[in-house]
Amino acid sequence: MADIERMTITLPAEMAALIKGAVEGGDYASGSEVVREALREWKARRVPDTADLAALKADIDRGLADLAAGRVQDFDLNRVIARGRRLLADR
Repeated sequence: MADIERMTITLPAEMAALIKGAVEGGDYASGSEVVREALREWKARRVPDTADLAALKADIDRGLADLAAGRVQDFDLNRVIARGRRLLADR
């Protein structure tokens, strides 16, 4: 295992009770295991956020390039709704 650093954290009573309950229920051997798993899941959720933001920025850049080049259409709400309904029907 990598280097281990001891930390002290402060939690609301409700969160502390959840950790204690998970250990007492036998799901985890210690409160540290609960926190480590929670942090791993938190980290895993954050990584895609960065990729999602990069993809969103690329989409925005493409849209701005289309706008600058004159590749635009008037907004037609009925056309958007009809397309959405077709996409749902194709599922």
